[in-house]
Amino acid sequence: MTYSFLQQYWWFLVSLLGGLLVFLMFVQGANSLIFRLGRDEEERKLIIGSTGRKWELTFTTLVTFGGAFFASFPLFYSTSFGGAYWIWMLILVSFVLQAVAYEFQAKPGNVLGRGCYRRFLVFNGVVGPFVVGAAVATFFTGSNFLVTHDALGLGVADAGPVISRWGNAWHGLDALFCPWNWVLGLAVVFLTRVLGSLYLLNNLHDEELRPRLRRQVLIDTVPFLVLFLAFVGRVLTAIGLVYDAATQTFVPEAYRYLHSFLSMPLVALLFLVGVVLVLLGILRTLLKPSTVRGIWFTGIGTVLTVTALLLVAGLDGTAYYPSSLDPQSSLCLANSCSSEFTLTVMSVVSLLIPFVLAYIAYAWHVIDLGGLSRKDA
Repeated sequence: MTYSFLQQYWWFLVSLLGGLLVFLMFVQGANSLIFRLGRDEEERKLIIGSTGRKWELTFTTLVTFGGAFFASFPLFYSTSFGGAYWIWMLILVSFVLQAVAYEFQAKPGNVLGRGCYRRFLVFNGVVGPFVVGAAVATFFTGSNFLVTHDALGLGVADAGPVISRWGNAWHGLDALFCPWNWVLGLAVVFLTRVLGSLYLLNNLHDEELRPRLRRQVLIDTVPFLVLFLAFVGRVLTAIGLVYDAATQTFVPEAYRYLHSFLSMPLVALLFLVGVVLVLLGILRTLLKPSTVRGIWFTGIGTVLTVTALLLVAGLDGTAYYPSSLDPQSSLCLANSCSSEFTLTVMSVVSLLIPFVLAYIAYAWHVIDLGGLSRKDA
């Protein structure tokens, strides 16, 4: 295995984890609808009981995604997680509130009351997906940071402990100043709500909730499609940065991401198949009242689409974390990854991933066997 192959292999794994994370945020999407769909206590307990069986999968995937990024691309981790820490702290706080809510909402005598903890779930259901989407959007829109590449070859005594630093005092919150980050953030929010409704349709055996869930799928699909198509259009027409290995510099290129799709037909096919599956799951649910398995079409399509978007952001020499402050500080696979030895060792360990996924699939099947009804609330 060559060093270049290892870099691309780990970018693929990180991209796949990102796709799985967005799919599993159906938990957040469903929780954001607790008070909208649940008209009484019994219905709200039914929704929370359904998502409560899956929230650990989402949280674990989020942690694994961050850990894989840290291990394989440490310069990104130190630059983004160390510089844009407010945006990542906001994500972490929202998911911690979710965990606290599931643990304490039903305990007798809790000080805050059941309603407060359920609002924590709604907060996580909206803020979590939005901030994750906005953070991912910076892979295409850029961030405000500087990297001293010369310091990478020097000792701490010569270069100091800081290799990268943020270019302003906002430390990540400046991502909210870019309207395109809002576009993708809101697109992810509405997508997770669609996924949440589709999941509840498949998991809950309740004839009163199902018509409301189908209507909610339609309500959330419209803004999702508008926002998603707008962001994709922006990406395909955007100027990207390409790494020149000979000069070790970044060169701007018009329509960079469109060129990347055209030069990597498999990634383009992955993206198109993903989009078709997302739409197929939604349309089957809306047009065929007996369909309750739309979550599997739309869920798999979500994984494929997000994976393809992340792949095109980093493969083919493209800067996956462009710097809007200094383009030459941008990060790509070649200048931000771990050593060849580290990637090799991790690649051997990664061979266990299919077994872990198989266990998750089996556990999912066992937990969902028979679904949920009002007598289980």
